[in-house]
Amino acid sequence: MKTDTDMNSKSSLPMVGLVEWFRPGEHEHVKQVLSDLKQLGVTELRTGVSWADYYTPEGKEWYNWLIPTLAKEVNILPCFLYTPPSIGEKKRTSSPPKDKKAYADFLDVFITDHGEHFEWVELWNEPNNQVEYDFTLDYGWNKFAEMIGGAAYWCRQRGKKTLLGGMSPIDPNWLQVMFEHGVMQYIDAVGIHGFPFVFDQMWDGWKDNIQAVRAVMDQYNCKAELWITEVGFSTWQHDEYKQLQEFNKVLEADAARVYWYGMYDLDAKFPTVGGFHLDEREYYFGLKRSDGTTKLLYRLWAKYGFENLENLPHIKRTLTERTKPYTLITGGAGFVGTNVAKRLLEQGKRVMVFDNLCREGVEQNLQWLFENYSDNLEIYVGDIRDLQTVRHVMKHAEQVFHFAAQVAVTTSLELPLNDFEINARGIINVLEAIREQENPPPLVFTSTNKVYGGLEDLEFVSNGSRYYPADAKVKKYGISEERHLDFHSPYGCSKGAADQYVIDYARTYDLPMAVFRMSCIYGPHQYGNEDQGWVAHFAIRAIEGEKVNIYGDGKQVRDILFVEDLVDAFLLAQKHMPAIKGQAFNIGGGTDNTVSLLELLKTIGRYRGEDIPLSFGDWRPGDQHYYVSDTRKFKQATGWCPKHNVTEGVAKLYQWLCENRGYKVPMIISKTLKEEEPVKKIAVA
Repeated sequence: MKTDTDMNSKSSLPMVGLVEWFRPGEHEHVKQVLSDLKQLGVTELRTGVSWADYYTPEGKEWYNWLIPTLAKEVNILPCFLYTPPSIGEKKRTSSPPKDKKAYADFLDVFITDHGEHFEWVELWNEPNNQVEYDFTLDYGWNKFAEMIGGAAYWCRQRGKKTLLGGMSPIDPNWLQVMFEHGVMQYIDAVGIHGFPFVFDQMWDGWKDNIQAVRAVMDQYNCKAELWITEVGFSTWQHDEYKQLQEFNKVLEADAARVYWYGMYDLDAKFPTVGGFHLDEREYYFGLKRSDGTTKLLYRLWAKYGFENLENLPHIKRTLTERTKPYTLITGGAGFVGTNVAKRLLEQGKRVMVFDNLCREGVEQNLQWLFENYSDNLEIYVGDIRDLQTVRHVMKHAEQVFHFAAQVAVTTSLELPLNDFEINARGIINVLEAIREQENPPPLVFTSTNKVYGGLEDLEFVSNGSRYYPADAKVKKYGISEERHLDFHSPYGCSKGAADQYVIDYARTYDLPMAVFRMSCIYGPHQYGNEDQGWVAHFAIRAIEGEKVNIYGDGKQVRDILFVEDLVDAFLLAQKHMPAIKGQAFNIGGGTDNTVSLLELLKTIGRYRGEDIPLSFGDWRPGDQHYYVSDTRKFKQATGWCPKHNVTEGVAKLYQWLCENRGYKVPMIISKTLKEEEPVKKIAVA
C-alpha cells in the first residue's frame, strides 16, 4: 500500500483520487471501475462502508471481497456511515445510534478484519447534511461529537489516521462546534465537500471557502491537513465542458487531496439517499454515463492526464457579447463539419464550431482546425440539448449548418431516448433559437436517406456483386424526393421528425431553411466505425490489417459522395436559399457514383495490395438493399454536380487515412490520383 509520501510529481497539485460507492453484489461494477481508474492513472479511491449493510446476511461477505479486491489495485479511503436502523434512535440509517459507543465498536471490528488494507479512516459523511446525518435528532451535534470523538480516539489506538467527514455545505461554524466539543484533538485531516453551481448555487470559490475553514483551524492551532473529500459537477443539463472547468478549478485549491465524484452516473433504476428521482441532479455526476459511455472530462483525462487539462487551447469557449458575425456549424468538429469549416475558413470567413466532442476523432479535428485556422475560428464546447446554450451561440450567427446528431441506427436501437433527445429535441432547440432572432439566419439541415425506410415495396434483383432495382426509372435516376416517407428504427424516426420540423418551420414561420436527405458521405477527417462512416471504416480496417464485418450479403448498393462535393452543395444551398427554402433535397453521389459493399472492398483491397478478410452477419433493422439518390432536383435548382468519381474519392480518403495514422501511402494511390482526369469545377462563392 502506498503512503502519503507517494504524491503527485507536480508539487503544486493536490493528490487526486476518485469517489465511487458500491452496492453489495456489484462485483462487475467494481472490476470496471478499477479498469477505468487504471486508464486514468488514478491510484486513490474513496468509497463508502455501510455500517447498516455490514450486519445484513450478505453484507460481511460483500466487504470481505470488496476491500481486498480494491486494495490490490488502489489506495482506499473508506468512509464509515449509515446506522443500522435496528439500533438507531429512529429506524433510519441517518439516525444517531442509541449507544454512541457502538460506532467505535463497529470500526474496531472492521479494522481487525481489514485494517491491513487501508491507512486512513473517514468518520461519517456530510455530518451537517440532514439526509446523511439527521441532526434534527441531535441539535448541537452533542451525540455526534460523542460518537465520532470516541471512534476517532479508538482508531488512533488501532494505528489509523483519522479524517473528519466532509462538511456539505462547507460550514466553518459547524467546524467550530467540533473544536468546542473536543473532537478535533483526535483528527488528522478535515474534509470538506463542494458542488459549485449544482448544490452550492451561491458559490464563493474554493479560495474563500478554504480560507474560512483554515481560519477556524488556525484559531485552535490545529495542524490537521485539509482535504476536499468530495467535489463534482452534475451534467444533468448536458454541460460537460462545465464539468471539465470545475475539475480544473478545484486542482488549484489549497488542499492536500482532492477526491472527484464520481466515476459513473447513478443508474436511473436506483434511488438516491434522499429518495427516488426527487432530484435529477443527483444522477449525473459521473465521468461516465450509467451505460458506460464516456464524458468529455474522462476522455481528455485519459488522453492527456489530469495535470495537462488546462493546457488544451482548442478545448474552450471563445464567445463574447462583442463577437463578430459568424457561420455557426453545430457538430462542427465532426467529419462533415470540419470540412465545411475548413472551406469557409480558407475563404477568410469567420466560423463558430459548436460541438460537445462526444465522438471519437472529433477532438483531433478540432485541434487541427485550431492549429491551422485559429485567426477566424470561434469554438464553443457545448451540447445541442441545452436550449440556453443554443440560444447563446445563435445570437451572432449569420448562417447555420446543423450537423450535430446521434448518427447510428444501432445506437438508436440501444438508446432510443438518447437518440430522440439529440436528434428531435436538438432540432427544436435550433429552430426556436433561429426563430427568436431579429434577422433569422438561413439554415441547412442534414437529414438522412433513412427517412424513406427499407424500400420494401421495390423489387431488387441480384446481379453478380450488387443489387439493381427492377423498376427502370429508379434504376436510371435513383430515389427521388417524391418517395413517401417511411421511418424505420428510432434513428429514422428522430431524423425524420427533425426533417419535417425544419420544412414546417420554414413554411409556418417563413424562415430560410432547407433539408438535405443525405446518402453516404466520405472523405478526409472521417473516423468511421462499424455503425457510421462505413467507407472510412472499411479503409481503416484494411490499413490496420483487420477483418471487416458485413451485415447482409454485401451486395447492397449505395451512391457515395466525396465530402468536398458535399461542401460545394452546402454553399450553393446557402447562396440559393431564397429560391429553395422549405424544400428537401436528396443528396449523394447519384447514379454515376454507385458501389456495392463488396465492390468497394475490392477497390480498397487493391489499394492495400491484398484481399480484405470478411465475415458475414444478419441484416440489421432498417438496412436497405439499395439506395441511390436522385439528385436532379438540387442540380436543377443550383447547377451542382459531383466532381469526384468513386475511384478518385476513395483514393483520396485512403491517402489521408494512411498519412493521418502514420502509414506509408501505397504507390498505387499516388498513381491512381495522378491518372485521374481533372474535372471542371463550378463556382460556389
